[in-house]
Amino acid sequence: MDQTVNREKLVADARVVLNDVEGLLTQAAATTGQQAQDLRDRASLALTRAKAKLHEAQLSVTESAKAAAGATDHWVHTHPWGAIGIGAGVGFLIGLLVSRR
Repeated sequence: MDQTVNREKLVADARVVLNDVEGLLTQAAATTGQQAQDLRDRASLALTRAKAKLHEAQLSVTESAKAAAGATDHWVHTHPWGAIGIGAGVGFLIGLLVSRR
């Protein structure tokens, strides 16, 4: 649950930064000279921060997926007949749903 909140916060932060960049670029388009260059520099910095936050989110999701895959692999090796039963049950349910159409 804590990782989900962290991921949601990272994505929300990235959206805020991207909205800020959009505003800065709009302002930069309306200005000229040094002020426009300053706005472009700020936008570039904000984009770099957004990329870093999204990279953090990607790493978090990757770690969670690897942990889930490892736990599933361990469970399947520990309970092979249970895994076969679950697989058969899921296959049966999918077959019922497909045959209804």
